[in-house]
Amino acid sequence: MLKARDADAPGVSSSEKTRLDLFKFVPFRLNRLAAELSSALAIEYEDRHGLDIPAWRVLATLGFRNDACSAQFISQCTRTHKSTVSRAVTALLQHELIERVENEADRREFRLRLTKKGRALYEELFPRLLRREEEILACLSAQERKQLSALLGKIEQSLNLIQTSEEADAKPSY
Repeated sequence: MLKARDADAPGVSSSEKTRLDLFKFVPFRLNRLAAELSSALAIEYEDRHGLDIPAWRVLATLGFRNDACSAQFISQCTRTHKSTVSRAVTALLQHELIERVENEADRREFRLRLTKKGRALYEELFPRLLRREEEILACLSAQERKQLSALLGKIEQSLNLIQTSEEADAKPSY
């Protein structure tokens, strides 16, 4: 972005004055970082197990929960479009990594949970992903990691995003 004094400099056009510098625009930066981090982590489950990012998100969401949940929960929790979640669910069902279970409260709805095979895969993958995360964050000191976590939490909170599995379990729309 142009600084105020630079915008008034001779020879600076009006289109340059209003130009958005994407590399300083926080949503752009966060999106780019998220995409890059997802790709870096995907190596752990794509090459070895043939899972794409949406399939991993479904598997990971079911893996951290104690109870079965709906595809809608997964979509809301991961901020992944419901059609993308649906395709991932279909693939995971075909590979017998997840299964549908009847919802006791509403027999028209099915919930999803990991199969034993799916749980074993999750248990194998998450330590690798945590190690990879550690490698990625190695450029930050312990204090900087705490600060990053706190700052991300503040932004999530300001957007009313669920921040813990306990919050997700307690939220009726999930």
